[in-house]
Amino acid sequence: MALPAIYQILQDHQVSGNIGPGEEVGIRADQVLAQDGTGTMVFLHLGKLGKSRLRGKLAICYVDHNTLGEGPENADDHRFLQTACAHFKIHFSKPGNGIGHLVHLERFGVPGQLLLGADSHVTTLGGLGMLAIGTGGLELAVALTGAPHYFVCPAVTRVLLRGRLRPWCTAKDVILHIIGRLASRNNVGTALEYAGGGVATLSVAQRATIANMGAELGVTTSLFPSDVVTHTFMAAQARARSYRRVRMPKKAEYADEIEVELGQVVPMVALPHSPDKVVPVREAGGIEVQQVAVGSCTNGAFHDVGKVALILRRGRVHPNVDMIVAPGTRQVLRTLMERGYLKDIVGAGARVTESVCGFCIGNGQAPGHGWVSVRTSSRNYQGRCGTRDAGVYLVSPETAAATALRGVLTDPRDLKRPAPRLTVPRRFPIDDSMVIAPPKQGKVEVVRGPNIVDPSPNQRLEPHLLGQLVLKLGDNISTDDILPAGRWLKYRSNVPAYSQHTFQGIDPRFVARAEKNKKSAIANIIVAGDGYGAGSSREHAAMCPRYLGVLVIIAKSFERIHASNLINHGIVPLQFMDSRSYGRIQPDDDLEFPWIVTELKRSSLVTVRSPEKGYELKVKHGLSRRQVEILIEGGLLNYVASR
Repeated sequence: MALPAIYQILQDHQVSGNIGPGEEVGIRADQVLAQDGTGTMVFLHLGKLGKSRLRGKLAICYVDHNTLGEGPENADDHRFLQTACAHFKIHFSKPGNGIGHLVHLERFGVPGQLLLGADSHVTTLGGLGMLAIGTGGLELAVALTGAPHYFVCPAVTRVLLRGRLRPWCTAKDVILHIIGRLASRNNVGTALEYAGGGVATLSVAQRATIANMGAELGVTTSLFPSDVVTHTFMAAQARARSYRRVRMPKKAEYADEIEVELGQVVPMVALPHSPDKVVPVREAGGIEVQQVAVGSCTNGAFHDVGKVALILRRGRVHPNVDMIVAPGTRQVLRTLMERGYLKDIVGAGARVTESVCGFCIGNGQAPGHGWVSVRTSSRNYQGRCGTRDAGVYLVSPETAAATALRGVLTDPRDLKRPAPRLTVPRRFPIDDSMVIAPPKQGKVEVVRGPNIVDPSPNQRLEPHLLGQLVLKLGDNISTDDILPAGRWLKYRSNVPAYSQHTFQGIDPRFVARAEKNKKSAIANIIVAGDGYGAGSSREHAAMCPRYLGVLVIIAKSFERIHASNLINHGIVPLQFMDSRSYGRIQPDDDLEFPWIVTELKRSSLVTVRSPEKGYELKVKHGLSRRQVEILIEGGLLNYVASR
């Protein structure tokens, strides 16, 4: 029986382990991607490793997250990244060139190849038939040296797409529909492989939208076939020579299979404050809206923004709505200009902003207090937009445009007009001048601003831990809850400064309590519910708690990338055996892990007890032998250095 296409690509890049669900496998990638939110730490880690960057593999760093010049920190980081890229022989995409995932889709992605990226939405490239896997920054730095990247091989679910989308219904509605169906499952350790006759009816941009938001399900990756539609897209990018056919096997063995009838998909919306709170727009419609934002790596392609322009043509944005349009890349912006679509957008009363992540991560365009913001981005966790009491609704570009015209959340079918028909260029305007290739010879001095601080070294894990529960959390705590992005992301190169904002939206006193325990040599312990660490791949959500002395986190379940980040930075991720155990541990409990190192080595269970309250619990871990060794060493940096 044939292997799923995901396994076939992994097999082509495998260097150790076994290909199969739950197996730890080592792979080497064809391409490596970083961005400014994660890239500064990637290069600081790479410098600490003291190893040369492996040549022969495309590596690129995009500046697309923090481009606002609110103080000198971001500009200093951009210069650091550009000179570090030149030093380590890595391509550098300048601010304004566009959102990395979309630029990579346009200019560098190759079907059938494997991409590692220090960003959870690198899975966007699955829409091109490229296997793309998100990592933490330290993992990416290690991979840049040529060492294998290790991860747990996912079980593969086949998603069969049937039929064709009806007018006004979109790829965003498809993935919201799928999220609504699968969100109740534990999708960690799963990958989605798309097949069926409906795939051929979707453009590469539509496939990329679906692959992008697989990250909101917690899946490892998503993959579409590479076919004639893919070839047409790559030819329009003058990259037909890089095309490779990727077929989805008809008789492979899959862990699960679901079917989606595209003709039954309707316009959908994700309600605040989670991408999985999905309902049809008509069910939630009529809500007054103060802001509409179009763009992001999810829906910033020409296919998306061009349709918004056509809907806005001969219309006006409602007087009570502030509308923002952020074309995903400079190429998209230029195409809109050449086709006159930018005139439609501006003429309707919308604001055009820079081709960056921007509003998606709360870096600019924060809504007012209590506002309703309708957005085409991928995440709507509370406070992520920059305003904690705002309500963010996730929709398609068509729904966003209809809402902007009406001033209330609107199903675009209710506009009572024909759906826009967009003609995609046979050849896009191509200009790679803002991608700076590294010099072939000579040394380059890395320029460091005063806000760029080397991460502190971690100590080895003590065989016997005494700690205190400093914070007890519920379900679905995202990395934005752990550590806010937006304007605070300017401290991404300065862990001591950034750590002062840890859990600030949940418990403003957390940092003071954690620092007090750290000074007293008491380990800080955190307890959480299901889905701890959802969302962004930012390793700072592990580094900053570790800097504050957090050594153990016990949760009902963890999201994949964050669990890896915890391990790589020396925080032990443990899981409750049952809900009763979760309920027993309470804030401020003194906790003891009497044999933690020995038990990690010899068993899947770890003992935790409270001498003060007299209880003892068993918690579990699913760590590989390699991961246990990393934790004992104090993190991946120490582990690699010792070898």
